[in-house]
Amino acid sequence: MANVSGSCLCGGVKYEISGPLTSPANCHCSMCRKQHGAAYRSRAGVNASDFHWVQGEELVKFYESSPGTQRGFCSVCGSPICNRVGAGAVTASAGERVGIHLGTLDDDPGVSPIAHVYVGSKAPWHTITDDLPQFEVMPPAK
Repeated sequence: MANVSGSCLCGGVKYEISGPLTSPANCHCSMCRKQHGAAYRSRAGVNASDFHWVQGEELVKFYESSPGTQRGFCSVCGSPICNRVGAGAVTASAGERVGIHLGTLDDDPGVSPIAHVYVGSKAPWHTITDDLPQFEVMPPAK
């Protein structure tokens, strides 16, 4: 897989992914909707060991939206960048995962969402119009 790069709106934060993006999905939970100001967030996961800050890591601030889950955003422009689970650094160990916001990618990631998750709390004003599978909550990992 070729490296994929991403950045925030102001360009102050840049990152690179050197491994595969997995479990791409559109998340309709209320926290994702509020963070993005949209009907849902398109996201995918990557091993923390495959996620690398290129520039502006010091600009990224993390907010603990629920116990053990932190949402990272650029402190200059507010762009949501990534999510992490646990209190360690994003690249703390190869076993950890980072959630990537697909909208921040500058390159074609070679994946697209394969499902809608947390549709049980989706915005009442939004109608899902594609044929992707829909799950009331997050389905169990396979």
